[in-house]
Amino acid sequence: MKIGRLVSIIMLLLDKNRLSAQELARLFEVSVRTIYRDVDAINEAGIPVYATPGVGGGFEIMEKYKVDKKVFSADDLSAILQGLSGLSNAMSGDALAGALAKVKSFIPAESAQEIELKASQIYIDLSPWMGNENARAYLEIVKTALRESKPLSFDYADRYGNKTARVAEPHQLVLKGNHWYVQAYCRARADFRLFKLSRMSNPRTTDERFTPREFQKPRLDFPDAVAPQRTSVTLRVHESIRERVLEYCAEERLSPDGNGHYLASFPFIENDYHYDILLGFGNKCECVAPPRIRAEVKRRIRELATLYEIELTANRAVVLEAEAAP
Repeated sequence: MKIGRLVSIIMLLLDKNRLSAQELARLFEVSVRTIYRDVDAINEAGIPVYATPGVGGGFEIMEKYKVDKKVFSADDLSAILQGLSGLSNAMSGDALAGALAKVKSFIPAESAQEIELKASQIYIDLSPWMGNENARAYLEIVKTALRESKPLSFDYADRYGNKTARVAEPHQLVLKGNHWYVQAYCRARADFRLFKLSRMSNPRTTDERFTPREFQKPRLDFPDAVAPQRTSVTLRVHESIRERVLEYCAEERLSPDGNGHYLASFPFIENDYHYDILLGFGNKCECVAPPRIRAEVKRRIRELATLYEIELTANRAVVLEAEAAP
C-alpha cells in the first residue's frame, strides 16, 4: 500500500542520516522511479527531503526538521502513544497513522520495551459498542471541510425530529462523552452553533472556501446551571445491574439492602433523559422515593404498556380479518 510505504520511508529517513534511491527500491521491492515519486509526495506533504548526488549520496530529511529523540522521556512517549492510539480507534485517517508512525520512530531501541509496556498500561477506545453506522463517514467529510476550509451543507434535525437545511462553516470537531459535535458558523442563524453529528444527514462540502472566523470554544459543562435542578432519588436495584448504576453514581452512594439488592442515592434531574435512564434499568430497578418521581415513573410505564396493548390489539385484528377471509 502506498501510504504504508510512504510512512515507512519517513521513519527510515528520520532514523538514518542518508539512504540511496537504490537502497530504498531494494527494501520495498519497487522501481527507483517509484521511490522518486514517493519522495516527491513526501515533500508535498510538508516533510523536507532533499537529494545529495554522487558517490555516497542519497535522500535525507533536512537536519533542522529532525527531532532529537532525547527530547522525549519514556513517560512522554508513552502518553503520546496512548492518546494517538485512542483517537485512531474513534476516527480513521492517514494523518493519524503517519503521526503514530513518527512518534514510534522516536523510540530508542534500548527503551522500546519499557515504553511499549507503559503505553499498554492504559488502553483508550473511544469507539462505541454500537452506534450510528454513518458516523465514521460523516467524520471524514467534516475533517475534509475543516482541512480545506470549505462550508458544509447538510440537513439537521432538532430534538423533536424537525429537519432544516443548513450551510455552516466548520471550525472545530468536538468529542464529548461518546458523542461527536461540530462547532460551526451557521449562515442561516448568522452565529456559531454546536451541531450534533448524529442529528446530521447528507453532509457534503461545497466548492467555495471560507476565511476562518474568531470564535469562542463551545461551553460543554454547565455545573452552575445544572446544580439547582439536581436532586437525589432513592432506587432499589438488583445486584445484576450494579455495574450499570455505578456509571452514574459513586460506590459510596450504594448500600446493601438484603436479598441481592442495593439502595442507591441516585443523582437525578427531572427531564426525559434521566427518566429514560431509570426506565432503561427495566424491572431490576424500583424508584422508592421521592413520591412525585415514583409517580411519574409509574405514569410513563403505563403509557408504554398502553402503547404495546394497542399494537397487540391491532395485530390481533389483522389476524382475525385474515382468518375470516374466504
